[in-house]
Amino acid sequence: MKSLTRLIFTALLAPLAWVHAADALREKSRSNILHIHADDHRADGLHALGNPLLVTPNLDTLVERGMTFTRAHTMGSMIGAVCTPSRTMMLTGRSWQRIPGAPGATPNAKDPATFLPRVIQAAGYQTWHMGKAGNGFPAGLSEFQTSIRDEGKGGERASNSRRLADRTIEFLKSRAAANESKPFYIYLAPPVPHDPRSAEPQFHKLYDPAKIPLSPAFLPQHPFDNGVMTVRDEALAPWPRTPEDTKRQNADYYACITGLDHHVGRIFAELKASGQWTNTIIIFSGDNGLSMGEHGLFGKQNLYEFGGFHVPLVVAGPGISKGKSEALVYLMDLFPTFAEFAGAKNPDGVEGKSLVPILTGKETKLRDVLYTAYRNGQRAIRDDRWKLIRYPLVDKTQLFDLRADPLELNNLAEKPEHAAKVAQLTASLEKEMSRYADQHPLKVANPKPAAWSPPARGKGPAKQPE
Repeated sequence: MKSLTRLIFTALLAPLAWVHAADALREKSRSNILHIHADDHRADGLHALGNPLLVTPNLDTLVERGMTFTRAHTMGSMIGAVCTPSRTMMLTGRSWQRIPGAPGATPNAKDPATFLPRVIQAAGYQTWHMGKAGNGFPAGLSEFQTSIRDEGKGGERASNSRRLADRTIEFLKSRAAANESKPFYIYLAPPVPHDPRSAEPQFHKLYDPAKIPLSPAFLPQHPFDNGVMTVRDEALAPWPRTPEDTKRQNADYYACITGLDHHVGRIFAELKASGQWTNTIIIFSGDNGLSMGEHGLFGKQNLYEFGGFHVPLVVAGPGISKGKSEALVYLMDLFPTFAEFAGAKNPDGVEGKSLVPILTGKETKLRDVLYTAYRNGQRAIRDDRWKLIRYPLVDKTQLFDLRADPLELNNLAEKPEHAAKVAQLTASLEKEMSRYADQHPLKVANPKPAAWSPPARGKGPAKQPE
């Protein structure tokens, strides 16, 4: 009788054991996800992304072995701290007017189950975050199983990248010690190269300000009022902009990037030592770009290509094609991309589009145009060649041929031969604004004068919190 009972019990347990074995096999077969999301990192902010002065050998390896999206952008911002809606869009997959708290948000927009950490966790991943929290969508960060907030304040700023690497390596070692079979999703959010730009001394020594060349787009002053001429970021440099200050700021900016790259290399080394390197998809991106003297600007509150909304985006790892993609993509596209990596289902409300068809070589584009917006005073749209920026508050329009003029030095909007192109792109912009619930007008009844003069030296506005 005991033998029969044991036989029946074993028979009942066998399917359950098979299920557990299948789950373990599936977890081991899915790739880990490591997302390094830098703060205020320009789209050209690596040696391999076009800046020959930068020393970034570790992040350059991702460019060499993976896919680089040369036209990645964050979509829009209703505040000066562009990183806040940017990171919120990424962690919710929603456009800027439909994120939690925005006018077009749907009833489930605040549901934590729809945030990326919870979606990935539900698919069987261990989730871990460290780094920027302020202006980083705290409600979403709270849904990571582990969230270590490190803004790098005060005197600790210079060693921030080191601390991030130390704790990440500790996490990877703890997984190995525990023989953890679940794949991981790490969201590493270093608060660099955002100001104040302080890196460890050895990285500052690499960049002599006197040897930093100025961008061909450098100007002492922006030619007209874009609506945010004295926002916090713009108050970090003197008016008019000087070559000496601009070079110094760029040198410090580069030092922070090289410091980050060095410590990211330590994380890569641990992935290799633990045998996880070949089974980890690594994503490097930035929350927004930054003007560093181009067009007379220093902030991210503008829509120039190498200003505030164009970001770096590189994806490398198992199954990822090598090369460059000129597809027009948004950071919110990372939500469905990560979900697809994890085998998870997108919740209702996700507007981003998965990059996986491009990453696997099945497709070459996701959309025909890309729209960006800043508060109520700037709107832009671009296609594969042309870019239009509209400033409704001062009744100003810019048109650029990005193929011939990638630095946007020559405004064609007032030339009669381009009137049809302006009309076409304006109509396309209105269509995209409607698609994404943007109800701000492109014309106002009483526009302000476009002319602007900077405050006297030493009499600029008080720096506002960001």
